[in-house]
Amino acid sequence: MSPRANTPRPPDPARLDRMFHALADASRRGMVDRLSEGPASVSELARPLAMALPSVVKHLAVLESGGIVISEKTGRVRTYRIAPDALGVVESWVAERKAKWNRQFDALERYLLAQADDPAEGNAP
Repeated sequence: MSPRANTPRPPDPARLDRMFHALADASRRGMVDRLSEGPASVSELARPLAMALPSVVKHLAVLESGGIVISEKTGRVRTYRIAPDALGVVESWVAERKAKWNRQFDALERYLLAQADDPAEGNAP
């Protein structure tokens, strides 16, 4: 088994673009916050927002097309919930970038410590 066999595949860039676009709006992030507590109907999601129901539906459509939420219609009521692992994709992408930056900062720290300890550089007391 090759070492790359256990490496997770990077997410599709277009999918990430849709997810970040969906999360770029404060109202949509508020809806995601509410949905993190459990499923909710459109009217439940609209209640705390100062916007018309059609606007809420448009925001939910963006979240759904971004893969952040899924919906289910039962009778006349459409209920939304956070899509399984949707936020995990975003979290994974951010964690990979954070790990790269941490490695770069660690390398910089090692370099600076080596420079401080090198008497040839004229930094020694």
